[in-house]
Amino acid sequence: MKKALRIATVAAFLLAAPVFMFAQNPPHPNGGGAPGGGNTPVGGGAPIGGGLIIMMALGMGYGARKVYDAQKNVAE
Repeated sequence: MKKALRIATVAAFLLAAPVFMFAQNPPHPNGGGAPGGGNTPVGGGAPIGGGLIIMMALGMGYGARKVYDAQKNVAE
């Protein structure tokens, strides 16, 4: 009974959470300046290259470890 109540509580929270969690409005183009006052993209100029390379390196390391463990288990 306690397990069912816990599952129902968690499910109710997950279903109701989007109602209470609001996102912020997107920023105005050009930083709120006059139209044509610049060419800044709406999302800003955040680079994604550094994080992408780190994630790829971590993924390759994880994959190499999985292959190593799989070969080790076959040899035993």
